[in-house]
Amino acid sequence: MSQQAQTQGFSAIQAEVRGLKQRADEIKTLLEQQQELLRRRGISLPANAIDRLWTLRSNIDQLAVGLVDSHMQLQQLRRLAETTALVNSPQETDEVLNQVMETVIQLTQAERGYIVLKNRETGELEFKVARGLSAEETAAGGRIVSWSVINMVAESGEPLLTMDAGADDKFSHSESIAGFSLMSILAVPLKARDEVIGVAYCDNRIMAGLFKENELGLLTSFGQQAAVAIENARLFEDIRAQMALIEEMQVRLSNIFASIGSGVITINNENCVIVCNEAAEEITGASNEEAVGLHLHQVLPHVTESFFEYIELVRRERMQHIWAERFEHHGRQRYWQVVASPLRGDDEVSHGVALVIDDLTERKEQEEQRRLLGTFIPEALLANIGSISELDTSPAEHTISAMFADVRGFTAFSAYLQPEDLMRIVNRYLGAASDAITRHDGIVDQYLGDAVTALWNTQLNHQDDHALRAVRAAQAILAEAQAIHELLDVDQRLHFGIGIHTGHSVLGMVGGANRIEFAALGEAPDVGKYLQENAEPGEIIISAETWQRVKDLVEAEPIPARKLRPGFEDYQTIYRVGALRAPDNGAQGHS
Repeated sequence: MSQQAQTQGFSAIQAEVRGLKQRADEIKTLLEQQQELLRRRGISLPANAIDRLWTLRSNIDQLAVGLVDSHMQLQQLRRLAETTALVNSPQETDEVLNQVMETVIQLTQAERGYIVLKNRETGELEFKVARGLSAEETAAGGRIVSWSVINMVAESGEPLLTMDAGADDKFSHSESIAGFSLMSILAVPLKARDEVIGVAYCDNRIMAGLFKENELGLLTSFGQQAAVAIENARLFEDIRAQMALIEEMQVRLSNIFASIGSGVITINNENCVIVCNEAAEEITGASNEEAVGLHLHQVLPHVTESFFEYIELVRRERMQHIWAERFEHHGRQRYWQVVASPLRGDDEVSHGVALVIDDLTERKEQEEQRRLLGTFIPEALLANIGSISELDTSPAEHTISAMFADVRGFTAFSAYLQPEDLMRIVNRYLGAASDAITRHDGIVDQYLGDAVTALWNTQLNHQDDHALRAVRAAQAILAEAQAIHELLDVDQRLHFGIGIHTGHSVLGMVGGANRIEFAALGEAPDVGKYLQENAEPGEIIISAETWQRVKDLVEAEPIPARKLRPGFEDYQTIYRVGALRAPDNGAQGHS
């Protein structure tokens, strides 16, 4: 039954009782008026009829008072029962305190009331919530409350009831009771787990005897429930604060975990994945949601058996191990560096293994590519390449300048020298030529016995002035050969014949699995070799295409081709580069 229906039912009963009282009064008045008339006619009323009617009237009054008392007690019990919902209510402490305060006032019909609680850190009693106090009194922070009563209840842990506080000897020295003319006072301890956590206090300044044993019992019972509700609210707040802190820490840890560049995978003692970060997802190809709970064999099916042997070693020895893992996946060699550490709790019991994986595949491939490029690219030029991973050595057509430099007189020279002497002298000339090419940022393409070829403006050495660089390198080669002549006997002096052409060529890697080289195929190197064949010892022969690019800076004269070959009919006029203007030493034509 709803509270409204119950209130309506009680009002109907009260109306019935009032009707009975009214009828009794009417009958009594009527009998008193007719009593004398009846006596004259010889009719007498039953003995004590009016007295019994008066008694009935009194009983009806008592019934009315009893009904009111019973209704109030029922209402109090109902409010007390309703407060049990507060015990498990996940509300803020302030909300619970306000509800408790409202219930205290309803249960006692007090004029004023307030609650004080012990500070959980200091143990001091603190004014928390009040009803019936003015704004000024509330702002005073509870200085107007009767601290003598509150301290007495808090220290004893027993409730306190006084019918007339002004006449009670226990409070004769209390300034607040005397100053505020307090009459009725009721205060109960708020106990949780047999510990007083605060006091609920209410009073009345007008009516003595307002609070009786019934209110005392009700408020005492309520105080126990209220204390549990308040403690629970505090616990809920603590839990919420801890959960918020945990969530914040989880977010921070997740951010840290996600920001780690290395792949991180944690596994339990059964080698099942507990968690992995985003970097690990990229390495394994499986998302965290997919990987969690799977056996590590399922997540990393391509690693070697030694991978799992190392994990068992980490568990057995309870110490970190680092190793390099190399395996093939989708036809590509993969290189990992793995750091495995035991996961131990405060009890030093192993809970699994944490794996930190760095995928070094691209780095290894770049190192291999750099090593390969270093076989034909000068180190200084290689250092200028921004990123090996961005370097495109796939076959492509470029306009380049190609040089073919051949050592002349080698055949006659080799007839009377020992092989080791022959090799030493030839290497001296070829080494000088390579140095000159390197100083002018050229790429030594090939060594062909007693000849060397070089390239400019490839994917590896982009240059706008590549033709000039090639010519300056050729001039430097002749200068270096001249310097060598000053140190050798006349019969050991050799000369270079050099050809240079600027034209199209297909550039890229050529070779097989065991040997691969960067090479130029097509017009530029072929014409360069043809021009070299037309060069006399100590001459530099260039094509018309090269001459057009360097004519403002290099002296040259056109001459007819000395050796014609099929396919080179367009190169019947060639250009012989003139004498050096000054020693170059590689100072000109640099990027």
